[in-house]
Order: sequence, then C-alpha cells, then structure tokens
Amino acid sequence: MDKLFFHIDVNSAFLSWTSVENLKTGKGIDLRTVPSIIGGDSSKRHGIVLAKSIPAKKYHIETAEPIGSALKKCPSLIIAPPDHAMYQRYSQALMEHLASFCPDLEQVSIDECYMDYTPIASHYDSPAAAAALIKDSVYEKLGFTVNVGISDRKVLAKMASDFRKPNLVHTLFCSELRTKLWPLPISRLFLCGRSSVETLSKLGIVTIGDLALSNPAIVTAHLKSHGQTLWNYANGIDDSEVVTQETEAKGIGNSTTLSADVTDLPAARLVLLSLSESVAARLREAKKRTLCVTVEIKYASFTSVSHQTILHAPTDSTDSIYETACRLFDELWNNEPVRLLGIRATKLCAADEPVQLSLFDLPAGSGQSCPDSEKRQKLDKALDSIRSRYGNDSIVRGSLYQPKKKSSADT
Repeated sequence: MDKLFFHIDVNSAFLSWTSVENLKTGKGIDLRTVPSIIGGDSSKRHGIVLAKSIPAKKYHIETAEPIGSALKKCPSLIIAPPDHAMYQRYSQALMEHLASFCPDLEQVSIDECYMDYTPIASHYDSPAAAAALIKDSVYEKLGFTVNVGISDRKVLAKMASDFRKPNLVHTLFCSELRTKLWPLPISRLFLCGRSSVETLSKLGIVTIGDLALSNPAIVTAHLKSHGQTLWNYANGIDDSEVVTQETEAKGIGNSTTLSADVTDLPAARLVLLSLSESVAARLREAKKRTLCVTVEIKYASFTSVSHQTILHAPTDSTDSIYETACRLFDELWNNEPVRLLGIRATKLCAADEPVQLSLFDLPAGSGQSCPDSEKRQKLDKALDSIRSRYGNDSIVRGSLYQPKKKSSADT
C-alpha cells in the first residue's frame, strides 16, 4: 500500500498539561474550562501568551500576544506560569504511549510528532479507526486531548491536524486538496508566515488555491526558495519520510534559545558560527565526521522549521559546517523574528575512514586535496588544543568576542 502518515498534536499543550497536573495535585482548577493562559508574570504584566484556553479565544486572545494586551481584552483572565520540567514529563509520557502503537515516530516538538501508519495498517479496519483509537487512548490514559491528521504526505497530515479542534481526527489526502485545502486563506498554509502572506497578497494570492494554481517562477522570484517550498506544499508535493528517534539520535547537534529575538541576518550568522564551532568541536572530540547538516529555526510564533543538505564529502570542519548552515538558513528563513537556532550533524562516519574526494574538493589541474582544507584542519586542531589546555574561553574568534563590561569596582 502507499505510505500513510499521522500527525499527532496536543491541543493547547502547556495549558492542557497544567490543567491535568492541577487536577492530579489539587493545586488549581482545570484551566481549560475558563478564560486562561500560560504566560509570564501576571503581577508585572510581563511576558507573552504561550497557550490559551478555548474560552480565552472568545476574547480574541492570540498566542505570542503580550500579556498586558491579553489582560486588556479580558481583565478576569487567569494566568498560570510555565513549568517546562513538568511539560517535559508529559511529553515523554505521550511519546512512550504512542510508541506502544507504533515505534516509527518522529518527534518534531515537545507536543507533536509524526507516525508512519504503514507498518501497522493491517492491524486496523481503516486509518481513521486507528487514529480515533489512538486519540481516545491518549485522553483515557493521560487526561488530555490530541488532534490527529491523516494523509499520504507528511506536510498534509500536519495541516490536517490543524483543522477544527479539539479532540478530532481529520484527513487531507492529495485527492482532497481542491475541496479541503485550496479554499482556505493563504495564512493557513504550513510555514506561510506574516511576511510571506503580505508578499503573496500583493501578487493577488489570497487563498491556498490561488498559490497552487500560480506560476511558481513568479512566487520564487519574490520569496526565493521559500516560495518554491510554499508552492509545493499548496500542491501537496512532499516526499519526506518519518525519521525515527533511533535514526535521529545518531548525530551531534546544538541549539540555543536566544535571549532576544533575532531579526537580522548578521546577528543570525553570529549565532550560527557559535553553534558551528560547538558542533564541529564535538565531532572532532568524538572522532567523527558528518555528511549531513541540518539547520532548525523556531520563530517567535513558536513555529519550528528545519532544512538539511547532504555534503560533497564528510567533514568535521567548523568553517565547512558554518558555510553550509548559512546557506541552509538563507534558504529557510522567512524574515520573521527567530527565537531559537539549532545545527545538527548526522550521517556520521569515523574521522579516519577513507574519503573519496569529489571534483569540488580539488583545485583545478591538481591531483592533490585542496590546501585550504588542510589549513582548516590544522587551525581547528590548534584551537581544540588551546581550549583543551586553557579552557573554552581562552581563545575566541574576533567576530564572537564580547568584551566584559566594567563593574563599578573597575571605575
């Protein structure tokens, strides 16, 4: 049979998990039943809305909205602080429960994952029946609800799970695009952020169907490679597979949640350089090289996206990983504020494993490896040696150097 995918998404995860914890411990009420949000400090009116209840939606409160703004819309709004350790426990419990149905899971955030339904298809009467069983079992065992999207394409399963909520199962097969997806506003398309919506609207593209039927060359001219990605998604074009947790674990990565949202390219490149140094150093310490580099972006809206590429040859070079990460970021970024950046190296091989050089690694008219590569290796080894002996802060790239602020004792 053809591949079938489920996308399983917790309904208002942070608020749902807090509510379940309140009911278990008796420390609070079920926030799902009243106008409420998960957010920052209510006394200081500081922070943003991380999650909201269905009753809060009636006041037009939005995720990522400042808490002060939300309180103006609903002065009686109940605000609960975030508890990330508790969220992690519930997330782990969810993934372990879902793995009991099918181990072929790809967790893409703390509250959502893809499941490859194909290996377990023979166990159920239909995909819809299996999805309903999974959905109901989550509520019965764990106390919170999920939506399940079903499709023959991963990206369409994701969009199906975002249809009407909560606690529902939806399908969105390629054969259903014209009736279910194309009439929706372009803002409902996965990865189509505010700036992309504005650009497309200027081109007269208002619905997902408008985009699907448009000339992709025109869209790409205005939105670069991201425009091609959006056009593909509008037409249900997505050949990605479920990447299981076991495969994902065979890699080395690092990510950072930024103290302030990054809104410009130079600032993003500095973060990518720092992450590249960390990942490359860990590769060299593990005596590994990578053949695949992935860049992850989490926007201020908490939407996460990633993009990966296969390299011409395995590498453990900081510069090579950084250059690749910058290219991936340029292809992926939609110009919205960035909250988190991450780099991951996968498809690892031993550092001493023979490497077949490609034409890209050889200078014209030479049978030797590129001198630049040798210089990079010597530089990286020298930096590793200095940091190992004197500490990570003993030597820093000029672009990453930040002088220490003088204290009052220094003046």
